[in-house]
Amino acid sequence: MASPIWPRLVYSAVLYMLSPLIGWRIWREQVLTYSRLQRLGMRLGTLPPGPRIWLHCASVGEVRAARPLIEGLLARYPQHSLLLTTMTATGAQQVQTLIGEQIEPDQGRLAHCFLPLDFPGAAKRFITRVQPTLAILFETELWPNLLHACHQQAVPVAVVNGRLSPRAFARYQRLRSLMASALANVTWLAAKSAQDAERFQALGCRAEAIQVVGSLKFEVPSQEKALKESEYLLQVWGARPVWVAGSTRDGEEVLLLEAHRQLLKRFPTALLVLVPRHPQRFDEVAKLCAQDGWALSRRSQQQAVSPQTQVYLGDTLGELATLYAAGHVAYVGGSLVPLGGHNVVEPAALGKPVLCGPSLDNFSDVAEPLLAVGALSVVETPSALADALVEWLTTPSFALQVGQAGREVVEAHRGALKRTLDGLSQWLT
Repeated sequence: MASPIWPRLVYSAVLYMLSPLIGWRIWREQVLTYSRLQRLGMRLGTLPPGPRIWLHCASVGEVRAARPLIEGLLARYPQHSLLLTTMTATGAQQVQTLIGEQIEPDQGRLAHCFLPLDFPGAAKRFITRVQPTLAILFETELWPNLLHACHQQAVPVAVVNGRLSPRAFARYQRLRSLMASALANVTWLAAKSAQDAERFQALGCRAEAIQVVGSLKFEVPSQEKALKESEYLLQVWGARPVWVAGSTRDGEEVLLLEAHRQLLKRFPTALLVLVPRHPQRFDEVAKLCAQDGWALSRRSQQQAVSPQTQVYLGDTLGELATLYAAGHVAYVGGSLVPLGGHNVVEPAALGKPVLCGPSLDNFSDVAEPLLAVGALSVVETPSALADALVEWLTTPSFALQVGQAGREVVEAHRGALKRTLDGLSQWLT
């Protein structure tokens, strides 16, 4: 039975009403080498040759998580090219980093453009221009008009690493008619867990279209490069205690600096490596540290880390793994503030004991096995974070043991990539 059309029409009308506000936000997300008209499905640049797979990742975190899938698609299907779209400027920069690293041997098979806004005309223009053999949406990027345009042009749609946190599920339930009409256009949904599968089905996705394959977030790329590059940092920084706070968010740095202040009472030479999630906040965080009187060095400006340096700002892109590798303990941000957390697997794969705050909705499935072996610890306050840091730094042999346990958990949970690629093969062979 065909899904009703009215939810999508109402949704589109609301989008048009909000277009001035949306346009202002998109203006901020501009990258100079891209035309703003890409947001309307026009001037997409030079597309890779067909047959063409289209993969959409929202931002930098999703691009990082999708990297094994990107490499797997390019390797398994040499006759296909891959168009990668993102919604944010930071995501675009992350894709350019991948292209610069030449992750595909035949130049020209991987390209990027911005995803158009989900207006009906823009969505139709985009699909007509790209003509993908298969559309792949990462996690929860369910745009009703884009999905409808794929259906209208007979493009199969796969959702991979599909996840719905309890909070997101509650939010989408209020829009169940719209979500059901969008999910009716999904050909195959590769869910991270049985719980995610149940939530997608409750929103209207057909049960026969859903398969539980596990989380691609356990499929972290090789860490050899990060480990090798971290050796130089370890030599420069010396034997001082180092903890790395990665993917930090607005309002969180204040809490982390307070924890560092308490840590310095026990370890006066300790160094905090602070890596904000979003590049547009780099200067803001530097200003916060300066106003608070911290001895700060910035990586982007190649400022040396002296024995007096208390905070090292990792204000560059694509180096988080290297910085994690150079620390003794890792903290993963977006979790002391109620934002759902970020990928705790990245530092665990490097053999580091990992700390995070209580907000872990986005990564609860990958966090659970790490929590079970003690490789991940949850702290509620800056004081609790400082106490946990002291505990790890005073027992380095135990920290190494726990870090190794975390690394083994990551290795044991691999396999989602193969299951995902096998599932996609029915449309690509």
